[in-house]
Amino acid sequence: MSARSRFTVGWLYPDLMNIYGDRGNILTLLKRAEWHGLEPRLTQIERGPTTDLDGVDLFFFGGGQDREQSLIYDDLKEHKQHALENASQTGAQILAVCGGYQLLGHYYVTADGEKLNGIGLLDVTTQAGKRRAIGDVVVESNADLKLTPRTLVGFENHSGRTFLGAKAKPLGKVLTGSGNNGDDRTEGVVQENIIGTYLHGSLLPKNPHLADYLIRKALIRRGVDAGDLRPLDDEAELAAHAQILRRAQRR
Repeated sequence: MSARSRFTVGWLYPDLMNIYGDRGNILTLLKRAEWHGLEPRLTQIERGPTTDLDGVDLFFFGGGQDREQSLIYDDLKEHKQHALENASQTGAQILAVCGGYQLLGHYYVTADGEKLNGIGLLDVTTQAGKRRAIGDVVVESNADLKLTPRTLVGFENHSGRTFLGAKAKPLGKVLTGSGNNGDDRTEGVVQENIIGTYLHGSLLPKNPHLADYLIRKALIRRGVDAGDLRPLDDEAELAAHAQILRRAQRR
């Protein structure tokens, strides 16, 4: 296949930021890219100086506990910030879940009161809360994304309380669950080429429409028309989506 047909996923800190089934997001992106007729590739981005990441189409930044976030914090600032800024500005997509979402913001205050300054790609701030949010989440997605179906489903397990700044728009409105902070009914964030969210479990296998949104957006900079991608039969994936909807409605 030509270079235009390649689809490269960059997995940030797979050894440390990988909890609550986050690996399923990687598998979904690679498999759906293959089914769409693309040539999927995976680049695992560990701690330490990075090589050229210009070829990465979509970065995935998973979740981790406070300890893991502390372990990668210096490396993120020193070795990854510039590359992620450049990639996002040139059209690469970034999907960040939970801990990764928090560290892309301005800062995160841990339960011990330690303030970790994020890399500021997202106009959000986070502080540890006293109550942990655990359970199914149903979200009505931001209309600007034009997702079909409109809903997103997942599982949250976090104590962080995230608040959006003026530059950030919510990924959606919480219908069931806590979302960003349990107060303003927002979940996640959409800002330029970045999506942040607290939806684990994994997010993309049960939301194939969001996975394809990310793939299509990521390929724009390669000159690949979204209409060139093969249509897929998502009956099984959407059945899993519907099952979470039904379960949440019974809560």
